[in-house]
Formats: sequence, structure tokens, C-alpha cells
Amino acid sequence: MTTLEFPVAGEWTAGTDTREIRSPFDDSVVAEVPSFTAADVDRAVAVARRALADQPLAAHERAAILDRAAVLLSERADGIARDLAAEAAKPLGQARLEVQRAVSTLQFCAAEARTFTGDLVPMDAAAAGVDHLGMVLRVPVGVVGAITPFNFPLNLVAHKLGPAIAAGCPVVTKPASQTPVSALNLARVLYDAGLPLAYLSVVPGPGAVIGDALVHNDDVALISFTGSPAVGWDIRAAAPRKRVGLELGNNSPLIVCADGDWRAVAKAVRLAGFSHAGQSCISTQRILVAESIKDEFVAELVAQVASLVVGDPLAEATEVSALITRAETERVAAWVDAAVAGGATVATGGDRTPEGHLRPTVLVDARPDDDVCATEIFGPVVVVRSFTDVRAAVAEANDSRYGLQAAIFTQDIDTAMWAARSLDFGGVLVNEVPTWRADHMPYGGLRDSGNTREGPGWTIREMTEERLVVIKTGVAPR
Repeated sequence: MTTLEFPVAGEWTAGTDTREIRSPFDDSVVAEVPSFTAADVDRAVAVARRALADQPLAAHERAAILDRAAVLLSERADGIARDLAAEAAKPLGQARLEVQRAVSTLQFCAAEARTFTGDLVPMDAAAAGVDHLGMVLRVPVGVVGAITPFNFPLNLVAHKLGPAIAAGCPVVTKPASQTPVSALNLARVLYDAGLPLAYLSVVPGPGAVIGDALVHNDDVALISFTGSPAVGWDIRAAAPRKRVGLELGNNSPLIVCADGDWRAVAKAVRLAGFSHAGQSCISTQRILVAESIKDEFVAELVAQVASLVVGDPLAEATEVSALITRAETERVAAWVDAAVAGGATVATGGDRTPEGHLRPTVLVDARPDDDVCATEIFGPVVVVRSFTDVRAAVAEANDSRYGLQAAIFTQDIDTAMWAARSLDFGGVLVNEVPTWRADHMPYGGLRDSGNTREGPGWTIREMTEERLVVIKTGVAPR
């Protein structure tokens, strides 16, 4: 198998060391990719910095590149989706949806590139400011270091590269070790759309090597990281003089009141809790349901989940496939076993497929301090618990180190608005699952869920500096 070449420091290279990317589903070889070094990162950053100084891109150029990239990505959608499904074990239908989301992300970034602007400052609001004109320009922050996860290996890369390009920033990105091909495919699209090669390097390799090199390189102005809280906060601590944007985890709670449409909830959770085997930071995990409807809800949820098609990610009918590694499968299974030992009941699932992958699992009455409730499970498991007082349900939802998104189903507007104010999360959804996201909305959380808001309009603000310009205009002619 020929080693794939990656764009690093303004050139295409296969590096010197290589490694195999294997399918999480059946361990077949998907690709052979380079494994780069810290020196490669430093070269890429140096080239990126020179590109920003010597080859700045005007707003209309950035917008045109992003618009063309959106068209090209759409045209290449099927092949890119198949690569994504193969390397990440994401079911093909969900992989196609991710490609279309990435198209939308690039389109929103193009729109921001054309309309993003600074501000006028009313200088004459103070006596000293009379005869002065003040304006705030937005200028690129500098070289962006982007570190991305495996679970959305195309769209989450687009959420970092697209805003950076719109802001005028060059990028050095480290894709997840398991899923570098999707990042490479997006880079090819951007180059074919007109992005100068020096503006983007894609540098696969171990996180302890590539990620650390990005974090410690003084010429990287901003780190944008999506991944685990432990790694994210370590990056924040290691780079106190950089901007560091963190989008981390969650253990998404969903409250279902007695007057909520619980049948709609069960149908939505069928995928909201199990799409990509639950490997999403807003995958529905904790369902708190009113005691009076609990039995009916659990029965309906079990019927919905039991109908999921589990299997090969490249099969058209598959809805749930493998976790990213066998070690992750063993971890999630151990958490389920521990919850059952503590008194939880398995309503469906809990066993393995013939290939050894965990089936979609519904647990009932796990304890709040069990790992399946208290920690982000990142696997095909949801937990159902009951409540008799919605205030207690909100308190239980809030009793978490995470704070990304939460949701409530109710027909009572007063309850809905009270919950929106009381749920201590970056996003609160009403009569929608917490797994829902539109790519242009401000998305991010509190506590161990991160410190930023993603979405093109919000990310571009982070990737630019405000520069005040004051012009003395002189006095009126006499």
C-alpha cells in the first residue's frame, strides 16, 4: 500500500516514518499514513507565519475560496463519506450527513468572510475626542494550531479551518490519530478551491509529539482543541500566553416532563443516544423522566433501540457500528457491568455482536454517582432515571462537572422558560434532544465542557485581534 502524502510546510510529503490506519470494525487496513515529528510542526508553523506576512488574503479571496470549497466538497461527497466511514466506523448514512454538514459549515464561513467587520467608536462622546475618528479593525490573530478528534473527523476540522481561513489565519492542524484521511480530504478540497499551500499544513502523528509541538511553539498564536477535558485543560495550563479555545465533553441530560411528548423523545433518542455508537460530546446520555410515565416511556424506548441495525459501517442499512477501539469497547462494557452490580437494570442490549462490538444499551435506575451517569460515557449507552419533582430533575441534571447542552420536553411555557434559566449549561433545548446542533449557532459549554463558543461567527471573533485606529481629523474649514 502506498503511503499517502500530506501537505506539510508548503509541500506534499510522505515523511520518513509511517503507520497503518485500521478499521475499528474489522481491523482491515484503511490507509498507510506518515507519522511526523515536532521538527515537521516547527517547519509548518514557520512557513505559515511567512505566508501570513508575505501573502495576506483579502476578504473577497477568502470568501471565494470557501465558496468554491463548499461546492467541491459537495461534488466529492460520496468518496469522502466512504473514507470517513472506513477510518472512523461511522455508518455510511451518518458519514454522508457529516459531509453535508461540513459543506454547510464552509458556506457559513464564506458568508462571515464577506460580512465580518469591526466597529466605529464615538470618540466625541468625550470632550477630548472631538475632532477624532475612532475605529476598531479586526486583524488575523496569527498562526492557528488546530487539534481535532476522531468522532467528527471532517466537520469538526471544517469548524476550525473554515473560520481560520475566513479570518485570514494560516493553520497547522493535527488530526486525530485514527482519522487523518478525512482531514487530508478536506485539505485537498481547500487547495483545489484556491487556498495557497503554505496556508494549511495537516500533520498527523502522536498527540504527545505533534500536539505538544503546537502548544509549545511560540509562533502559534491560538490553539483550538476539541477532545477530552483532561487533555484540554492540560493544554490550557501549558500555554498561558496563548489563546486556547476548548470544546470538550458532556454527559447530556434530557428531562421529560409528564406533559412532554415522550413518544417523540423515544423516537429521537433512537439515534440521539446511539448515532456513531454514542461517540458524540452531546450524545443523549442521562434521561430523567417523570415517574408517572416512566414505564410507558421505557417500553417505547426499548422498542425503538432494539430496532437499530448494528453492523458494518459501509453497509447502507447500518445505523450503529463499532467504537473507535477495542479498548474503548471494554471500558464502556465495564462501566455497564459496574452499574448493574450497583443495582441498575439492563432493559435492552448490554451484550456483544458476533464481531465483538457492544450493542446499543438502555440502563434503568443506575445511581447518579455511577460512571454511566457521572462521567461522559462516549459509547452506545443511555440511562433512564425517574423524578417526581421537576426542580429535583433540574438539580440532578446540574449536578455534573460538565455543562455543554441539556434539554427538556414539556408543553408548559412557564416550566420551559424556568428550565432555560435554571439549567446550568452552555445550551438549553426545549422540546428537542440535547444532541441537536446547527453548525452556525454558538456552541460550547461550561466547567469541564470547555471555555469557548464554536460556530463560524463566534470562532472568527476568537481568531482575530481588535486593533484600535484613531485619526485626528482637524477642525472644520473657516
